[in-house]
Amino acid sequence: MKKLISCLLILVVLGLAGCKDYLDVEPIDRLTGNNYFKNREDVESNITGMYGLFFTKINETHFIGAVGEYRAGEVMAAPGGDNFNARRVVEVLGENDLISAISSDTPWDWYNLVRITDWRAYYQVIQSANILIKALEDGIEELSETETKRYIAECVFIRSFTYFWMVRLYGDVVYYTDAFHSEPLPREDMVSVLNKSIADMNAHKDDLPWTYADPALRGVRASRGGAIALLMNMNMWNAGFDEANRTAYYTETADLGQELIQSSAYSLVPLSEWATVVKGRSVESLFEFFRSINYGDQNSALAPFADHFLRYPFKRPEFTHRVSLAYYKALYMMKLYPSDVGDSRRTLWFEDIYADDGTFMILKYAHNRYASGEEDRNPDNTFLIFRYAGAILLRAEALAELGRDDEAIAMVNMIRARAEAAPYAGGGGPDLKNFIFMERSRELIGEGHHYFDLVRTRRILNAQWTYNVLTLDEFNRGAWTWPLNGNARFNNPFIVLNEYWLNQGF
Repeated sequence: MKKLISCLLILVVLGLAGCKDYLDVEPIDRLTGNNYFKNREDVESNITGMYGLFFTKINETHFIGAVGEYRAGEVMAAPGGDNFNARRVVEVLGENDLISAISSDTPWDWYNLVRITDWRAYYQVIQSANILIKALEDGIEELSETETKRYIAECVFIRSFTYFWMVRLYGDVVYYTDAFHSEPLPREDMVSVLNKSIADMNAHKDDLPWTYADPALRGVRASRGGAIALLMNMNMWNAGFDEANRTAYYTETADLGQELIQSSAYSLVPLSEWATVVKGRSVESLFEFFRSINYGDQNSALAPFADHFLRYPFKRPEFTHRVSLAYYKALYMMKLYPSDVGDSRRTLWFEDIYADDGTFMILKYAHNRYASGEEDRNPDNTFLIFRYAGAILLRAEALAELGRDDEAIAMVNMIRARAEAAPYAGGGGPDLKNFIFMERSRELIGEGHHYFDLVRTRRILNAQWTYNVLTLDEFNRGAWTWPLNGNARFNNPFIVLNEYWLNQGF
């Protein structure tokens, strides 16, 4: 029965994957549990199905903005924007009022933010990875030993990445790696979950290629660079919650970053060629969910972060897109990009950067778009997850925490040089750490890292860094998490929902 359920799960995973190009998977509904994993094509179909299911999950709503950007309170809805009352959800998120944000009795209910509270699809991805790993370990005759190891490593990446993603959303999660799992388990401490995922990924990362011979797979399939970026992010997350072992996490992150840089497999794209990054599959990409208008890809209408920060002529038709739907507060943008400090990102990535209204635009995401026509079209940009620039800054942060200030400054100045900005010339210690935090906020704006950086560094507790300050009590009770949907308790009596949101009435 367990095998039958698992085989059905595989077919569900494959059947739900509806994305184009490398995410486009046809369900193999004529295969049974006894003959499914017989060749390379079966393995490839299952792996692309996992990527497809994961992307389908984050394509359900305005995910990147809702979870990674707005909760710090820097974003406001633009008066005059289309359907203004619904767009005010960005301000509700900025007040950390997630109960109202996910409510169905609101003007913004069609954002479907309540779906973020449901973790079931992530466990479908995990279970699919577990099953394929077992099949690969049992042996698939057509595959060489090297291919088998690579596919196992890719499955481990997908599984570890999914656990990392869930930890940042929900905190403690249920953890398992065995195929055909059916036993109810309680939620496990998130630090423990990530430590297990770190060990798992470390054991397999070297079986992944630095890059692929087919450039169409660059960034969109697990690579050693993507695995290193994942490991760095997991270590830095744990450093924020496991104080006794912080030095070990920082050291591991610094070493991994050095390995990544020394590989010479990735590089920073000149800012003048930024369009190649946001369109996807660039030499700067470590991992992404690739989207391209040229392949007919369609994101759900609200999913792209850029949806809220572009207007005509980058969004069409003109009569409903004369202003952006939202903007970053001018005071925040002045703090990020001071007008008296040279920085090409300020001019190339923004228009009307200090406007407290809908004339504000983030041109960083205005590239993969329709050139003509009056249909209601949004730019369908690639979802950037890990970038080389982000990994460099993460290494800089770890080095600064270790007191290796000169090395940290060298790292941050690599990013400043690409931005044609003045190099950091200040001192070490707290000033340097704060500058690196701000540099990550500048470089990665809109990529879904900002709120998580606030949480893991605990700057979310300080009004110097956020408009939405959490008290220490709120933080400790999980106010930084998302509510966990009650359906997590179906057939699992051990599940306890997130305390903070239970007290908020969820």
